[in-house]
Amino acid sequence: MWITTPPELVEKMLTMAKVTPQDRVFDLGAGDGIIAIAAAQKFKANAVGIEFNPNMAEFARRKVAEAGVQDKVRIITGDIFKEDFSSATVVTLYLLPELNLQLRPTILQMKPGTRVVAHAFDMGEWQADETASAANADAFMWIVPASVQGGWRVSFEGGQTARLDLEQTFQNVGGTVTLEGSTQQILGARLRGDVLSFQFRGVGQAVRSFSGKVNANVMSGTLSTDGSVQTLEGRRF
Repeated sequence: MWITTPPELVEKMLTMAKVTPQDRVFDLGAGDGIIAIAAAQKFKANAVGIEFNPNMAEFARRKVAEAGVQDKVRIITGDIFKEDFSSATVVTLYLLPELNLQLRPTILQMKPGTRVVAHAFDMGEWQADETASAANADAFMWIVPASVQGGWRVSFEGGQTARLDLEQTFQNVGGTVTLEGSTQQILGARLRGDVLSFQFRGVGQAVRSFSGKVNANVMSGTLSTDGSVQTLEGRRF
């Protein structure tokens, strides 16, 4: 059974994802193509819709032609579990909960920072980073998190080193910092895509703030303490 996404919610979903002309949007289970068309018309993005039902896919292609966005929107007749959408910077979906959960492992392997927006249904234990409502319907947005789990050896400018031990469940991060012979819990950790930030208490209980970007097994960023800022680099071991 096919049910379209209300236009008001479509716009809300694409706004939540902060879609720009530089984005590549993949709509999984494209239906009538309304999301892909809106991404092109209102946000000037390139979009690909994947629809399993050949008749519905053909209907969506006609809607694309009527909207005059054939240069930006392509509708594929295909299986969302077989088609490659790894090049997406934004993924949209309106699927049954069990399909969301089946897709979750694939989505979590996508490039950190990829935005994922769903109409109506969530991703189980993976809590949404943002939620919104429009036209009496709900939207959920996730940002694919980088993998930060494990031990990291961090080097500061000037030669000082520290150890960072992180535990991760989706975008939720906890752990400890060992610096100058003292091990402290990290506080207020936030992982948004490939950007990790947290605080911890150093010697004398001074609050230190870390902010950095993660790229596979390397992180780079800064550590701020009482107005002074040090650059740092970390490597996972």
